[in-house]
Amino acid sequence: MKKIIILIYGILAYIIFLFAFLYAIGFVNNLWVPKSIDSGIEINYINALLINIGVLSVFALQHSIMARPSFKKWWIKIIGKAAERSTYILLSSLALILIYWQWKPMTAVIWSVDNVILATIVQGVFFMGWLIVLLSTFMISHFELFGLTQIVDNLKNKVTKEPSFRVNYFYGLVRHPIMLGFIIAFWATPIMTVGHLLFAVITTSYILVAVKFLEEKDLKKALGKTYEEYQKKVPMIIPFTKFSNNNTIEPKGVQSGL
Repeated sequence: MKKIIILIYGILAYIIFLFAFLYAIGFVNNLWVPKSIDSGIEINYINALLINIGVLSVFALQHSIMARPSFKKWWIKIIGKAAERSTYILLSSLALILIYWQWKPMTAVIWSVDNVILATIVQGVFFMGWLIVLLSTFMISHFELFGLTQIVDNLKNKVTKEPSFRVNYFYGLVRHPIMLGFIIAFWATPIMTVGHLLFAVITTSYILVAVKFLEEKDLKKALGKTYEEYQKKVPMIIPFTKFSNNNTIEPKGVQSGL
């Protein structure tokens, strides 16, 4: 019964993640959703700034602290190994939903692309960013990344294998293509408002700092010289900034959770 409960819990966590992920696409670019980054009642800019920074900070803290190996080791003792990743995904998704709910619009326009063709191209780049994010999860191990493999293995009385380390597709271009996709999606907009700019600047800064000083540090500690060689051959986020004819390694299955 306990294993079935964990299975249901993990599936629900994944469903909530799918909702949060799909809602993010509409939220960031003011498409389809009832509450987006530029919709809602405007308030004093100082108050809006503080609230928006606050909800983004909640996500950043949750996302970073729970992804650290030391926290995971302690947390597994409480929640169990099978449910650890699903819990991380669930709380990350709830932190995103908090942003969607409490975000305060700041609608002064920074730039606007009025040319229809150019605006369509920018919109295409926006969707390309999200596609990079989604495809990159499958180039490692999508279902393990989001906790489903662990809960199914637990139901079958199997121990989930540790992820292997090899190059797959986008990961031969950059070490963190998921983060590259997010950055593209956050910045590619035909209409950039103050609120959207604030969101893009803070999230991009968080990604760069967390990847450089947290995620990469953990990966080097876990994988040693193998990851150091990978770092030498493949750029962190910006493609084609390093050149090598021997891209033969990549962290397949290494979960980049920041």
